[in-house]
Amino acid sequence: MAVCTAAGLACAALTALPASAAQDSLSAQYRTSASGATADQVEPWLEVTNTGTTSVPLSQVTVRYYFKSDGPSVSYRFACSWAVKGCANVTGTFGTLANPTATADRYLEIGFTAGAGSLAAGQNTGDLQLRFYRADWQTITQSDDYSFNGAQTSYANWSKVTVQDNGSLIWGTAPTGNSPTPPTTPPTTPPTSPGGGGGTDPNAPAMFDDFSYTASSDAAIQQHGWTVKSGQGGPGVAGATWSPQDLTFVTDGSTKVMNLKLTTDGTAAGTRETEIQTTAQKFKNGTYAARVKFNDTPTGGPDGDHVNQTFFTFTPLNAPMDPNYSEQDFEYLPNGGWGETQNIMYETSWETYNPDPWNAVNVHGQQYGSLDGWHNLQITIDNTSITYFIDGQVVATHGEPYLPEGGQFIDFNHWLIDLAGQTSTTSRSYNEQVDYVYFVKDQVLSPAQVQSAVSGLRAAGTAFKDTVPSS
Repeated sequence: MAVCTAAGLACAALTALPASAAQDSLSAQYRTSASGATADQVEPWLEVTNTGTTSVPLSQVTVRYYFKSDGPSVSYRFACSWAVKGCANVTGTFGTLANPTATADRYLEIGFTAGAGSLAAGQNTGDLQLRFYRADWQTITQSDDYSFNGAQTSYANWSKVTVQDNGSLIWGTAPTGNSPTPPTTPPTTPPTSPGGGGGTDPNAPAMFDDFSYTASSDAAIQQHGWTVKSGQGGPGVAGATWSPQDLTFVTDGSTKVMNLKLTTDGTAAGTRETEIQTTAQKFKNGTYAARVKFNDTPTGGPDGDHVNQTFFTFTPLNAPMDPNYSEQDFEYLPNGGWGETQNIMYETSWETYNPDPWNAVNVHGQQYGSLDGWHNLQITIDNTSITYFIDGQVVATHGEPYLPEGGQFIDFNHWLIDLAGQTSTTSRSYNEQVDYVYFVKDQVLSPAQVQSAVSGLRAAGTAFKDTVPSS
């Protein structure tokens, strides 16, 4: 049968529904943000609307985008840039059509985890800003793809993507001779619960440092595998200086903590930033944890600078779009920045990027509101997922293609994003403090297990240990 929507929107040919699916009515809206005949990435942005009268669990809904591959041996990777429902709740799966046509031999199937919830009558999912790209990062020809429409740059109903409810087609028209079949590969994004099984092997290689040093010039810092950044260079404001002297070790109650100070007078030349990272690139799967104190306001002078207070891990970018690059960030912006005007915390997982022209392949979680004060930050990584915790609560979970490919550094830095937040020439300083950092190799620990391990190390009088092998 054919069902036509309001004037100006597509008339979609639908298949007859089995009785079990007849009560649900869904439609798909599509637009593209990469409208050229060729592109670095295909960017199908989608929405699903519940046009029926009953609520539909999104975990039983899938959407298929059909395309012609660039060759039988070409493989593709899926990424979610942003989604109202949260990228952690969106899955992407590639499948092969049983009956290839001139415009389609594969499809991308979008699904939802239970965390996406249900879609009430009359509601839609909001933006699903999706993309996929060749694993070898070669240019994709999309002008011959069944579901592509370069002229559709605003959301509208689009019958060349299909919507399935519990596997039954209820919207759109698949390429001739093809009907929905089970995906040929598992979803690339895992469930929102932490994966990996966890464990507390007492002999697992681990690194712990409670930062009980005297100054940034303390020889033990280098002996324990840290380097303090100096000179100039990114990230942040060009012309700012990385100042080892502004990385200090101060007393907080009965504990000594590391203090990363950022000072600025609103000019690049008058801006001093701080950074410390491991010298060994040897941290990959496992559990990363740190106790960090964020500060919303300067110690004196006007407030409002776009400062970035961080804890992160990374593999360096050796060339634009380096497939071996990776990064997992906690970035707290107490005064906003990057277009935000209020306190915001980002948890960002990176696959790769091109610095010029800028092209980022990443996914992030975010939370608005102040995090002024001490917080326990944790990242767990296994072969299926990256999970971020703040004070024991999961705040973001990301899967492929964002998992690290190789060894990483551990890093803390405190830097100025731009000079737009506060233009006063009065000098002011912001502090970020770190109580400890802890890593255990190939073990996915719960926040409670991390706290128990750290308490045990401190009870034993251990200020530093590192048994993590270099490779």
